[in-house]
Amino acid sequence: MPQVELGVGPIAYEDSGGDGVPVVLVHGPAQDGTVWRHVVDRLGAAFRCLVPTLPYGSHRLPLKPGAALTPRTMALLVGEFADALALGDETVFAENDGGRLQQLVTERPERVGRLVIAGCEAFDNYPPGAGGKLLDVASRIPGGIALLAHGLAVRPLRRVPGTGYAVMAHRPVPHDLIDHWIEPLRKNPAARRVLVDYLRSVTKTDMMAAVEGLRAYDRPALVVWGRQDRMMPPSTAADWPHCCPRAAWSNWTAAAP
Repeated sequence: MPQVELGVGPIAYEDSGGDGVPVVLVHGPAQDGTVWRHVVDRLGAAFRCLVPTLPYGSHRLPLKPGAALTPRTMALLVGEFADALALGDETVFAENDGGRLQQLVTERPERVGRLVIAGCEAFDNYPPGAGGKLLDVASRIPGGIALLAHGLAVRPLRRVPGTGYAVMAHRPVPHDLIDHWIEPLRKNPAARRVLVDYLRSVTKTDMMAAVEGLRAYDRPALVVWGRQDRMMPPSTAADWPHCCPRAAWSNWTAAAP
């Protein structure tokens, strides 16, 4: 997997290659870029998919000493990643968790050529749902994230409705994928500390400030929400058509397993 050196340290990423339109796919906390694997496959050769593994706790490359990741610095990191790879104005940025692209649009609207928001934190929906609240509480209890990660190592616990990754998916998340995501959180105290520091620094104020920035974003945007989403319900996204001038809106129902 290639790496790029950024201000906080090295970031690994996947690059599908080709001359198609660049698409930067951004994952959320306690995951890595593999969450987008099926999307990359479906987009195929028509797009050049770039999927960074951001330092959200499931990363494996150590950051520079003293690197601090807040919502703002994480948002700017995505822009820095695109700069380092010399991606052009036509680049599509997409996220399905975290809300950081909304903040990047506020900070650097010229960097985001086109925007896709697919069922992520927005407005005052933070922490989102039962899963988000559990992660937030765990980050504020000493040893909480380590306990949560070790609990998720017990495979039957992963299928308990309304908990962990189960609340985020229409179908069960494959065990090998969860094993991969939680390994750094189980074994690496530095990775846990990065996630804890980040989670403790996120506030609803950040999300609402990003909304104000979106009102000035005049480039194409697509907002996609799931009717069955339990963490990011459609009711939390009702204001999207009013806050992003050029946004197209879509909602969908996941197919049966």
